Amino acid sequence: MPWVLSDSLPDYSATADGLLRANAVRNTILLNVAETLRVRGPVAFGPDHPLFGWWLPSGTSVAGAAFLHTPPYPVALTSMAAETAAELAQALARRSRAVPGVNADLPVASAFGAAWHELTGDTVEETMRSRLYQLGELQPPEPFPPGQARVAGPGDRSLLIAWTQAFGQEAHTVGDSTALVDDRLSFRGYTLWEQPGQPVSVAGLSRQVAGQVRVGPVYTPREHRGRGYGGAATWAASQAALAAGAGQVVLFTDLANPTSNALYQRLGYQPVADRLILAFRKKGG
Repeated sequence: MPWVLSDSLPDYSATADGLLRANAVRNTILLNVAETLRVRGPVAFGPDHPLFGWWLPSGTSVAGAAFLHTPPYPVALTSMAAETAAELAQALARRSRAVPGVNADLPVASAFGAAWHELTGDTVEETMRSRLYQLGELQPPEPFPPGQARVAGPGDRSLLIAWTQAFGQEAHTVGDSTALVDDRLSFRGYTLWEQPGQPVSVAGLSRQVAGQVRVGPVYTPREHRGRGYGGAATWAASQAALAAGAGQVVLFTDLANPTSNALYQRLGYQPVADRLILAFRKKGG
């Protein structure tokens, strides 16, 4: 059965929602992006409209795999067979879809990237390997830094935009920082750590969907690093997610950063799966 590509979020949700919710932790990206689009509209992540898709195994009407693409971000995929990922690359190439990259489980991303290179001639570059963690029993940071947490409000908007831009530059991520901050502020999605009375770190929270919330980004300006503030902000944001009724709290780390991977495990986060982010570049681009 070929991939079904659609511009309709309602059609995508009606067909793929059961697949995504069956493993809400591993599908956190697709679930949270779809929820943001539902609330904020089709241009929530940029001026180009998103594209959705699902793969229907022969003889069934239940999606066996799914993807979504919100430019300028990479295509995000569920788990699927390598052959299915390659078929998706073919479907997107036939549609002449501009695809800047892919974000998926390691073997899935590799299969999609190889197929995309063969189809288009684009070079394929690894930009990040990330690890998905799920919170077990939340533990306070040790040592516990001085200060206290508070939920960010409209008065923090300028600071949050500047910090989000700085985080993006360090992490080599794309996106509209202002739109992201305004969205998160609309549902109290930032926790600041202050010391003393001065914000020194921030941890973001996604909307709750399918019982799960994702922590991130976590950012501490360079002049405040090495004092435990990022861990404290993450701990406080995780507490806030649990208090709001989240059954599962998750986050991603950059596998190239051993400090953050060790920190989150000390806070009670346990590894779930690794993901690979690939970027595609046109020849001479």
